[in-house]
Amino acid sequence: MSAVTLALVGAGLRGQAYARHSVEGGAGRVVAVAEPDRHRRESAAAEFGIPAANVFEGWNDLVAAGRLADAAIIATQDQLHTEPAVRMADLGYHILLEKPMATSDAEATRITDAADRNKIMLAVCHVLRYTSYTRTVKALLEAGRIGRLVSVQHFEPVGWWHHAHSFVRGHWNRQDTSAPMLLTKSCHDIDWLIHLFGQPPARVSSFGNLTHFRPSERPAEAADRCLDCPLEPSCPYSAKRLYLDCLADPDQHAWPLNAVTDGRTEDDVLTALRTGPYGRCVYACDNDVVDHQVVNMEFADGATCSFTMSAFTPMEHRRTRLQGTHGYVEGDGRTLRVVDFRTGAQETIDTITAGGPSAADGHGGGDEALTAAFLAAVATTDPALLLSDAATSLATHRVVWAAEQARTTGTVVHL
Repeated sequence: MSAVTLALVGAGLRGQAYARHSVEGGAGRVVAVAEPDRHRRESAAAEFGIPAANVFEGWNDLVAAGRLADAAIIATQDQLHTEPAVRMADLGYHILLEKPMATSDAEATRITDAADRNKIMLAVCHVLRYTSYTRTVKALLEAGRIGRLVSVQHFEPVGWWHHAHSFVRGHWNRQDTSAPMLLTKSCHDIDWLIHLFGQPPARVSSFGNLTHFRPSERPAEAADRCLDCPLEPSCPYSAKRLYLDCLADPDQHAWPLNAVTDGRTEDDVLTALRTGPYGRCVYACDNDVVDHQVVNMEFADGATCSFTMSAFTPMEHRRTRLQGTHGYVEGDGRTLRVVDFRTGAQETIDTITAGGPSAADGHGGGDEALTAAFLAAVATTDPALLLSDAATSLATHRVVWAAEQARTTGTVVHL
């Protein structure tokens, strides 16, 4: 079977990750790239051996060249997904689309309609569906090991420094330039929970705020930048400590350090912190997304689910408690404890998750498994190999938007 050819639209961290997973096993071959950042564009072209004629500064130029590959990986910034997705679907590309699908219902609907009318496969990167951990949880539920699923508690520990990096100083810190945090960070989780229940909720409520990372929480002695601040040595959000420590760990060069600087010396980091967004005091940024949020869901059969996302944690795997009529499952992203109410027996299952919880770690093996499933689906023209399609992703995104409506209006939203 010949390798699936791919056009890479957006050669940042996520785009590079999917592209590398595609070529590692020989199932995919990157033959074109569109990326406005010159360094990333040239690096991707060199790494994947892309001919100069297929190296483009923007996706518009790539589209104007016609269909150059079997499929496209679209990993642009969140608000820039819609136009390339629609145009490339119209050219017949199958599409692997980074989450979130889009930042509004109208734009996500346009993408879904484009996939439908062109009869192409479109997989949004809901990578949590593809981990060995998820497959094991889903199999336990489908086998009736805990009876009927009645209630779920699910917790996402974002991580104090991760939140400061991405959602206070970084690209995802504002709703007007990105989207609400529940969409950019946790559409993974809402999609995953709906996948476990096998149905969307009937009602949604939500509460959450930007409580800590705001000017009112700023200590009186704090400076606008960490490098000028007398409190920096004792501050848990010190940019100087975070990014200088990254230098000594090659695993942190691709993320988070790459977002700050392409350099790998102390002077490179300090220069970036002196002038760039990642050196700002977390209490003196322009961020407006929440730093903690809860979402409550009720399903048509009476089952309930609570989801909590918080910045004020270590960055670890998600934790979940699944409560059924005949048993109970508790999981931490790798290990599951299963309790049978009928016998009192307990079983511990190690799902042998590959990788850590973050995007840089491959989301517990989900990135690699999703990429492999997408390439196999394209190669065999078998959409059944994918665990969700465009319509499914649109439906779970709509739950996120309903939760945000509930949070901002103080209401319970009926779906």
